[in-house]
Amino acid sequence: MGKLQDRIVIVTGGASGIGRGCAELFAAEGARVVVADIREDLGSALADELGGSYLPVDVTDPASVEEMIRRTVERHGRIDVLMNNAGIDGEQALTAESSLENWRKVLAINLDGVYFGMKYVLPTMVEQKGGVILNTASTVGLNALAALPAYTASKAGVIQLSKAVAIEYAYHGIRVNAICPSVVMTPLLEHFIASTPDPEGARRGLESLNPMPGMVTVDAVARAALFLVSDDSRFITAVALPIDGGYTAR
Repeated sequence: MGKLQDRIVIVTGGASGIGRGCAELFAAEGARVVVADIREDLGSALADELGGSYLPVDVTDPASVEEMIRRTVERHGRIDVLMNNAGIDGEQALTAESSLENWRKVLAINLDGVYFGMKYVLPTMVEQKGGVILNTASTVGLNALAALPAYTASKAGVIQLSKAVAIEYAYHGIRVNAICPSVVMTPLLEHFIASTPDPEGARRGLESLNPMPGMVTVDAVARAALFLVSDDSRFITAVALPIDGGYTAR
């Protein structure tokens, strides 16, 4: 029996990167995973591979998120875990030079999307007397980073919103936590490194970012996520867990 045997788990942004890694590990631990993503081709392919299901979702649209929750309950009868993972980093620019368009887009995906997910799943979890919500934040939400004002604000907001909801719904047996990875080795990061003028230099810089050598892997993030959504952490809530090789301790 796996740690998530027969549990119904939704992962938004589940088609790639951290979301994909978590969806794969959750499925390996027995979960029935709903891969929720705006990209149907990638999401459907992964769902088929995992023996789960795919649902389209635009996390910036409350009606789309509500429909994702409704269809999951209609199909499975319950939702045991919701991982609000969909997110973007946005443009890099100092605050006065950053665009309003970028501010609104990043906040809409990274923070509004998490709020909508929790708002619409909580009534189901209250009715079933329990559930787990895990939100993907970032070390940037704990230690601010220059030239990413929207991303920094959105991830700090995710952390505080997670704590507020954890307090509000603890009585109902609902746990809410956040994970805070630093730079994670994903296909998008590989593409970013390759596009820099000095790819090897960029890689070395990222590998020395954290006190522990090397970069955070998707697998490391997924295993921390598994701990927080499983019964191994049954009395842990309102936590923002850094996965950063000591980055936030400096």
